[in-house]
Amino acid sequence: MGELSREEMKNTLRVLVATDCHLGYLEKDEIRRHDSFKAFEEICSIAEQKQVDFLLLGGDLFHENKPSRSTLVKAIEILRRHCLNDKPVQFQVVSDQTINFPNTFGHVNYEDPHFNVGLPVFSIHGNHDDPAGVDNLSAVDILSACNLVNYFGKMVLGGSGVGQITLCPILIRKGSTSVALYGLGNIRDERLNRMFQTPHAVQWMRPEAQEGCQVTDWFNILVLHQNRVKANPKNAINEHFLPRFLDFIVWGHEHECLVDPLEVPGMGFHITQPGSSVATSLIDGESKPKHVLLLEIKGNQYRPTKIPLTSVRPFEYTEIVLKDEPDIDSNDQNSIIEHLDKVVQNLIEKSSKRVVNRSELKLPLVRIKVDYSGFMTINPQRFGQKYVGKVANPQDILIFSKASRKGRNEVKIDDSERLRPEELNQQNIEALVAENNLKMEILPVNDLDVALHNFVNKDDKMAFYSCVQYNLEETRNKIAHDADSLKFEEEDLILKVGECLEDRVKERNIHSKNDTVFTSSIQFSKDFGSKSSTAVGSAVSFSDDEDTVKASGSKSTRGRKVSSSAAEDTSTKTSTRGRGRGRGRGSSSSLKQTTLDAALGFRQSQRSATAAVQSTVNTDAMNSASSGEPRENEVEEINDSSENDESLPSKGRKRTAPRGRGRGSTQSKRGRKSDNSLVKRTFVGRDNGDDSEDEDNARKLLNKSQPRVTRNYGALRR
Repeated sequence: MGELSREEMKNTLRVLVATDCHLGYLEKDEIRRHDSFKAFEEICSIAEQKQVDFLLLGGDLFHENKPSRSTLVKAIEILRRHCLNDKPVQFQVVSDQTINFPNTFGHVNYEDPHFNVGLPVFSIHGNHDDPAGVDNLSAVDILSACNLVNYFGKMVLGGSGVGQITLCPILIRKGSTSVALYGLGNIRDERLNRMFQTPHAVQWMRPEAQEGCQVTDWFNILVLHQNRVKANPKNAINEHFLPRFLDFIVWGHEHECLVDPLEVPGMGFHITQPGSSVATSLIDGESKPKHVLLLEIKGNQYRPTKIPLTSVRPFEYTEIVLKDEPDIDSNDQNSIIEHLDKVVQNLIEKSSKRVVNRSELKLPLVRIKVDYSGFMTINPQRFGQKYVGKVANPQDILIFSKASRKGRNEVKIDDSERLRPEELNQQNIEALVAENNLKMEILPVNDLDVALHNFVNKDDKMAFYSCVQYNLEETRNKIAHDADSLKFEEEDLILKVGECLEDRVKERNIHSKNDTVFTSSIQFSKDFGSKSSTAVGSAVSFSDDEDTVKASGSKSTRGRKVSSSAAEDTSTKTSTRGRGRGRGRGSSSSLKQTTLDAALGFRQSQRSATAAVQSTVNTDAMNSASSGEPRENEVEEINDSSENDESLPSKGRKRTAPRGRGRGSTQSKRGRKSDNSLVKRTFVGRDNGDDSEDEDNARKLLNKSQPRVTRNYGALRR
């Protein structure tokens, strides 16, 4: 650069900043399919022409979470054409690269001896190309594996409650200039908002002070991709959440181009919002000229230079109110059409005058927002047919709206929503439920909203299945934990499920509304399939007692058995529940046991009923000792089955006394009455001739009662 001397160039770090390229947007539209790629090609060309040290992208490089092969190939071709060359890289990364780039290779791409990288590209992910699936991979991971992009800012949510993240900067040094580059890929705004307001949930790592370089000598840059302005402050990130030691912030996700850095009062840092390089929504904010930012950093000072993008398709936007136009008759539809035709023609002429290079004249985008209060509407598709070949969007030139009755407040909300193009013309489940005064009785509204988002935007075919299974198991555990299942009838079960839903929603609100992220589809289907194939409801004990060996090695032919390998496999799968998509909650303990029951509503307090069943069986066995050895084997078989199900203590080991009884061991006593009338009807007063029927009834009752049991780790049981 002619303005800088050679000595200054050695100490000046030059960065080109761009966000929201949305590669692959409208790739099936014959007119606009190449727009995103042409803009990205121009951005890379500017980076080469300005001889920048690296290109910094602020998320949403791809428009789709799973971009097509055509989109991937074109993106790789552009990056390969501009990034792989013999130009030397003038800066060095001095931080621990295995932490900054947690992939297989663990280093910045230009240090790979097998590649000649002349233009390094650093990128975070956005909400469109965020990590998903079992392996928590993003489309940007593909470019990272190809050694074309340095992918950073992928967070692993750890801790409990709302979660915990740690931001470790990439430490870059060029001459006497030191830059700490922090990256924060997109996290759901509501969750990140709560994390910033939770103490120690977001931790920032600072570079250590060294000789000749103090902590204050570093120029700190943050790149993030979140909502910046929102009618609901809980769904956006406030600038005041960010630490004051930051110097410069690159804000992605907002498509309106506000590239000139603005200082945040009282915070000390500046924010730039480059906006998108391609118009993905025909709104006023997208009609402003598109720019990228050249950032020159020397020491603790920086100089911004905005560079316009010339390859972007021209876009003209206007708003008209029909009742304010004097030449329109409210009863004459032709007068409305004639007036709108004049407006469209004026916008097309205005667009053609702005074009600098006539050889690359493009069909413009035209959008007219029409307030038709007191007037009749016309067919937008029929109106646009006459402009085929004249504009790029003939099918949606017009959009009709009415003035809000609520007045200015509604207008303010609309203005803030303009800045969020991917959310326009969409309605979430929460809004639908609120509008229609519905009451959710089975599934929480937030969970359905997340499932719908994953199904539509991330093409997750199992999103709703995972949502239902997650809530089904949570409801089972809640019911099993609260009360005795035998104390309410089937018709009360629906009411109980509704109560559980309310309790679970309240618990989430109390515990910082811990974000619900369902298990990823593939792993969940494997998990659920393996559990279903096992004997349903068989309790797995983690005890390495000799009783467990005895129970698993019993000669019972009809009682259920749990082999050690099956127990290990089930415990492993149980401990991994809740993982997936990179945002899920880990299991609270590797020793936590979960039993998948075939029916709802069986609780731990059924231990007393099961003990009563076994006690009565033992009494029957003692009374019918004259029936011979087959009867003894039969009782032994039932005891073995209950031992597998209940993991009863061995001789000399005490067990908590059942509720409603005095202290004592699990051995039965003659004459003790059962607390449960159903058990009494089943076993008391039976003849010896009904032995087989007794056995079947006992086994059915024992199969029903499946509380979660731990023998050695009883203190962990809730």
